[in-house]
Amino acid sequence: MRTAKLEDMVKGWFIGDFEPSLCRTEDVEVAVKRYRRGDSEALHHHKIATEYTVIIAGRVAMNGVEYAAGDIVVMEPGEATDFACLEDGTVNVVVKLPGASDDKYPGSPP
Repeated sequence: MRTAKLEDMVKGWFIGDFEPSLCRTEDVEVAVKRYRRGDSEALHHHKIATEYTVIIAGRVAMNGVEYAAGDIVVMEPGEATDFACLEDGTVNVVVKLPGASDDKYPGSPP
């Protein structure tokens, strides 16, 4: 049995084609992400991957819509979203399928 610490991973990403990774693969990327109120990401989109975000604790806003614990947001390729954390202690699980390196583009697709 192997063990690891989430705090040793980069921005919570622990499976995917990057280091460190517990499973080096191009098939999928998985992260547990922890946020503080005010953390945000600018509008972006993916051309290849579908991104699944599960809100485990706390509240976030994506594209002006508020989501809370238990909500699952699916961002298909070509759909754009921004992200804002609305309260301290927010935790998300994010899955990108397939794991596509360099597949994050600023703004909305052309």
